[in-house]
Amino acid sequence: MSQGTLFDKVWDLHTVSVLPSGQTQLLIGLHLIHEVTSPQAFAMLHERGLPVLFPERTVATVDHIVPTQSQARPFGDALAEEMMQALERNCEDHGITFYNLNSGNQGIVHVIAPEQGMTQPGMTIACGDSHTSTHGAFGAIAFGIGTSQVRDVLATQTLALAKLKVRKIEVNGTLKPGVYAKDVILHIIRTLGVKGGVGYAYEFAGTTFEQMSMEERMTICNMAIEGGARCGYINPDQVTYDYLQGRDRAPKGAAWDEALAWWQSLRSEADAQYDDGVVFDAADIAPTVTWGITPGQGMAVNELIPLPETLADSERAIAQEAYAYMDFQPGSPIQGTKVDVCFIGSCTNGRISDLREAARIAQGHHVAEGIKAFVVPGSERVKQQAEAEGLDKIFIQAGFEWREPGCSMCLAMNPDKLEGRQLSASSSNRNFKGRQGSASGRTLLMSPAMVVAAAITGQVTDVRQLSRSEQ
Repeated sequence: MSQGTLFDKVWDLHTVSVLPSGQTQLLIGLHLIHEVTSPQAFAMLHERGLPVLFPERTVATVDHIVPTQSQARPFGDALAEEMMQALERNCEDHGITFYNLNSGNQGIVHVIAPEQGMTQPGMTIACGDSHTSTHGAFGAIAFGIGTSQVRDVLATQTLALAKLKVRKIEVNGTLKPGVYAKDVILHIIRTLGVKGGVGYAYEFAGTTFEQMSMEERMTICNMAIEGGARCGYINPDQVTYDYLQGRDRAPKGAAWDEALAWWQSLRSEADAQYDDGVVFDAADIAPTVTWGITPGQGMAVNELIPLPETLADSERAIAQEAYAYMDFQPGSPIQGTKVDVCFIGSCTNGRISDLREAARIAQGHHVAEGIKAFVVPGSERVKQQAEAEGLDKIFIQAGFEWREPGCSMCLAMNPDKLEGRQLSASSSNRNFKGRQGSASGRTLLMSPAMVVAAAITGQVTDVRQLSRSEQ
């Protein structure tokens, strides 16, 4: 097993006991909840007459079911309104901090915790949402959990988990123009597979990640789960500390100096032992698009959709399913594929730096006729910042709709849904069948810049070509 890694250090520091099953009872430092996976968990507590053990370690917001056009209450969707009321009531009953709509702090749970400084190195974090791995960008160990585990954390502030192996994924070099963090993680998942990380924590290392901003690192760790890993993390460094300093929930004064010394001690040792390792060259990564029905079915935008005979035997059945569902022909180009809807947002790519880059590409252009294109900020703070910088005006002038914060069409548990066989160019994280709200809808995952290029041209387009045409 691994030794001397950040994962080992944080795991050991949070171990309460080793259970008879061999699992570790792990203390959870920060519990994030939202309106979808918490109502049943609270109901289980109420049935047993149990309190929330440490309400000060739980923070709530609403994101999954909130509309992104009119957020007037009551919501038009009766079930969504019921979920909202349940969370409001449960937070009030148990004294839990709740960032509701129009609080100035509401947004996608994996956006608001980092931007407020709640997410910090060395933490254990849990949330009833699979993309909790996002928080690993700070050197935290963060797990997505199910509803029964949400109950367990509310009641005991602990989780029973089997310790993971650690795989070091190293990427070195400088990314080429037009290649973003989203392309890097899609390339990794394409190479290692959607099941390649099962039983592992992924440690992302190397000069490429060292050059990334915190928001880019969050994109990487966000999709570790899509590669099968239970969590993904990056060792904290000066980029991490600079991001955190001065934020609402970050330590202040002497407490900051003390925290900084501790955070620095958590980094993986130079001689740390890993269970596995993989090395990539940044120069080999191109703008990447998914062509199928899993995030692992990706390709460089200028490649051809793979032929069945070029795939491993274990991948051919799902590939055949993808060809049929997506209505794509093996050996054909993905570039030039007509799209219907272009979505920029989600916990993967709904932060201010994502919107800045998307606006930079969009400026001076206009969405192609017949294309529905919209931008959904990841939080109220992101929306406010974007509007202060005039990004909303750039998007609106280019023909994009500018929306209110929420998860939106990432999973479509709200009015933002595909219709029928529509094809979506999406900056989100999953392209499963029916993921974006239509049982027959289709999704192509790509970077926000690539989504803008698709919106402008009405088809899958290499954003590098769009950039060259402007020179």
